[in-house]
Amino acid sequence: MDSPTFDPVDNTPRLHRWNDRVVIGAVLASFASGFGQFGVVTALGDVARTFGHLVHGATLADQAGLSGTKLGVGLAIIRLASLGGLPLTALADRFGRHRMLVLSVGLGLCATILAAASPGYWWFVVIFALGRPLLSATNALSEVIAAEQTDTSSRAKALALVAAGYGVGAGLTAIIHSLASKTLGFRGLFLLAVVPLALLPLINRWATEPDRFALAERTSKHVGPALGAVRAQFRRHLILLSIVAFALSFITGPANSFIFLYAQNIDHLSGVTTALMVVGAGATGLVGLLLGRAMADHFGRRVTGALGMTGLALFGVLSYSGPKYALVIGYVMGVMFGSIFAPAGGALVNELFPTSVRASASGWFLAAGVLGAVTGLVMFGAIADIGNRFALAAALTFLPAMFVAALFWALPETKSRELEDLLPT
Repeated sequence: MDSPTFDPVDNTPRLHRWNDRVVIGAVLASFASGFGQFGVVTALGDVARTFGHLVHGATLADQAGLSGTKLGVGLAIIRLASLGGLPLTALADRFGRHRMLVLSVGLGLCATILAAASPGYWWFVVIFALGRPLLSATNALSEVIAAEQTDTSSRAKALALVAAGYGVGAGLTAIIHSLASKTLGFRGLFLLAVVPLALLPLINRWATEPDRFALAERTSKHVGPALGAVRAQFRRHLILLSIVAFALSFITGPANSFIFLYAQNIDHLSGVTTALMVVGAGATGLVGLLLGRAMADHFGRRVTGALGMTGLALFGVLSYSGPKYALVIGYVMGVMFGSIFAPAGGALVNELFPTSVRASASGWFLAAGVLGAVTGLVMFGAIADIGNRFALAAALTFLPAMFVAALFWALPETKSRELEDLLPT
């Protein structure tokens, strides 16, 4: 770990630009997290065919190999395992962001590689679930490091870059699987996690400990919290953000997890078309990140977050409405609105809490998202099983959750504020 670089006289932390090496190190960790986690989504159809039984019929189980309920429960277990990301992330408030980041990304990718050897569906679920909390903690800690290493003029840009890193990692798995699924299968795809694992030395060297944490640790204001504990004065904000996280993941959990199974096994998109859809989503995702960063800095975190969440729900419904063109349009536009949300949502989570509990707050935001995703996956899968009604499942799952976006106006606006403004008096 690098030695602290803050000025010992006035205890001023050295801050970095959004494109400095310390932020790029966090981006590489986020890329590795996206590559490791998203494989289960892109290869879900292949997993179902490998461990299920395909027949000519009208039900989801006939066309996919496994029932929607079985797939939904399996995905829910994997998502539920991410609750382990809360204590892992909270430990960064005690032992440092850098140490926990390197540990989480390394062990998480190793578990992903091990999942390639799964002998059956439930074995696959259990093994993959072992790595999920580690990679979820990696993503949360990447955002914490990016936020703490930058000032208010660079923070939204840095968080957008971290989100882009995750998106590139996730998109690569989708493109590789779409073009080479018959050659690689899901096993070969998971074995490719050795590539981001090779980035671990760079992550270790570049994503150094933020001066803000080193400074807080040396002052009397920094009190190591009980694991995941957040002081009473910050709990109202934490509860509101947790409700938003629950509703957001209630949408994105099933919207993202079933999309490639739906494209490949139900709508029967070709591998090339699916790959082109992912490439198009990458382009709209980049546009969304640029828009989201600019809007978060100019119009505020709240309005940008609400807009992104609303667009995600509406285009998620369009994706599952039936026609192939609706699937493509809904997916690429949904990615854009998710990217609009990312800089604003990430900024709020980090700007509403002081350094001493920031990682713990991020852990609770992660945990609430896990519970939302699990609930959404089970509900979506159960409804989709009834006559293969994906459109109905999307409408009943996504639209009610969309209205939770109104809670953004119950939170304070944090644009143009430095993290030091949040130190308790």
